[in-house]
Amino acid sequence: FSTAELKLLEEDFDRIVAQLQSGEEEVNARWSGSAMEKLDGGQSVIIHTHNVQCYSATWAKALYHEQFLSFARAILGEDVILHHTKLFQKPPEKGSPFPVHQDWTYFPTRLDTMMAGIIHLSNATDEMGCLRVYPGSHRLGRVPQTSGQIDSDLLREYPLEEATLVECEPGDVVFFHYFTLHGSTPNRSPHTRKTVLAQMHAGNDEV
Repeated sequence: FSTAELKLLEEDFDRIVAQLQSGEEEVNARWSGSAMEKLDGGQSVIIHTHNVQCYSATWAKALYHEQFLSFARAILGEDVILHHTKLFQKPPEKGSPFPVHQDWTYFPTRLDTMMAGIIHLSNATDEMGCLRVYPGSHRLGRVPQTSGQIDSDLLREYPLEEATLVECEPGDVVFFHYFTLHGSTPNRSPHTRKTVLAQMHAGNDEV
């Protein structure tokens, strides 16, 4: 995404976050579990909502961005189905981590074509709690108890601190399969980390 496109996307991102925070609903989507306690000491914040395209025409159009779709089609084939999007804002100094996990447990599909595309509106550095992955771990397939919020023998073999850093700049998009082991550390920097994740699957697949 270009600088001009990002400016408009970030303006609507910030508007949506402001609306979320102005209401009485609890919008801190921090995970629970022993793995989280170890990562953040029990105190962290991540602002979150689903389906930004429902609240912003700018974001709805972004999902039809030709370059974004060209990469999605290269992986999934000509027909791409959007399952949902998720907004994540990791605030400065206390932004929530995510323990290592697979995504498939949350929305398994018949043919296992589901993947994520993370659109970065800000920098994502190690200090800011950028994405970390275990390359090639998608070949593990469906592994039970890998949601990241319960104890797992397998996940103990893949510590977050040993995962590969995926540092990004504004406008970058990271695509990965929903079997890929991934997570992120807390945002300990003085900067806000902003991303929107699009979850997609092939047209011949279904949840």
